Amino acid sequence: MSPLRTERLALGLRGTPPQRGKIPRRPMVKIAFIGTHGVGKTTLCYDLGAILKKRGFHVDLVKEVARLSPLPINRKTSLEAQMWILTTQIAEEIRSAAHHEVVVCDRSVLDNYAYLVFAAGKQRWLEPLVNRWMRSYDLLFKVPISGTASADGIRDTDEFFMKQIDKLVDELVLDRGLACERLPEGRRDEWAEVVKATVLRLPVLAERLF
Repeated sequence: MSPLRTERLALGLRGTPPQRGKIPRRPMVKIAFIGTHGVGKTTLCYDLGAILKKRGFHVDLVKEVARLSPLPINRKTSLEAQMWILTTQIAEEIRSAAHHEVVVCDRSVLDNYAYLVFAAGKQRWLEPLVNRWMRSYDLLFKVPISGTASADGIRDTDEFFMKQIDKLVDELVLDRGLACERLPEGRRDEWAEVVKATVLRLPVLAERLF
């Protein structure tokens, strides 16, 4: 298998390789909700998945893999723990993209990298992978902090920790010049409709609906 073909498969890309300098065309859509924990990303993922399934799309949700980590997470996390989470996130997205038209992710690799930076500082050797993988998302939604997080037995509800991760995510997005749809702060009741309207305007989905 050629190096180019191997790289395309690793990124979840299919079809004929594009000409040099052109953006690959993928027969799927991948959407990610980014931000700190406990802000409502999971609920938005399920809501969006249900909406798309009702419209006939073959959808899969990539759930938050940190909950499966064999190593400590939250403020006790480590470089090793976050590397496990980041690489598992990528593996789950590859698995999902191989079998579904639309992939909805509860987090992106950028979120996972934010927790890694919090624990161990920026890892320059890892950033090319993070940067390359962020190109595989078609749409990012930044979910702001809205109220306090509810304890679920896993995620840390410490307000300072949540704000630090939220700040890091914003900084990493800005540093990379990533385009993302920012959900309105203080208007949580509008988020689901904003997400629905934005996603259904994506050309690759709209052409199937109209």
